[in-house]
Amino acid sequence: MRVVVQKVTEASVSVDGEIIGEIGMGFMLLVGIGKDDAQEDVHYLARKVSNLRVFEDEEGKMNRSLKDVDGAILSISQFTLFADTKKGNRPSFTNAAASEIGEALYQEFNELLRAEGFSVASGKFGAHMAVTLINDGPVTILIDSKNK
Repeated sequence: MRVVVQKVTEASVSVDGEIIGEIGMGFMLLVGIGKDDAQEDVHYLARKVSNLRVFEDEEGKMNRSLKDVDGAILSISQFTLFADTKKGNRPSFTNAAASEIGEALYQEFNELLRAEGFSVASGKFGAHMAVTLINDGPVTILIDSKNK
């Protein structure tokens, strides 16, 4: 499982021109589920995201977590995080989870974040989405559950 974390001042997601999720300050997450991922990966990444300290403290150091700043989360499913580009120029997505498994683990990930007390907006799994954001910093971090 892979999550791209972007610290944002605001973010939104639209489907067919209609905004279906939006947040102010917090994290915009691109969430990729791989074919070998399981609940253990979901729990690991939910903990990492919940406790990631990338918000500045009084001294300007990245020392505060999303909890500390009362931030929100916009979570977007992103199977293309498992693109394989080793051969040719057209990516293969055989390493991504099957749709039904990917969606179940993605929803579980979002529910774990909500259980931590975060406001979690999301896109629509499998839909063509338009995502807008203002990356703050910019801060962009890739977390992969296989690199524990």
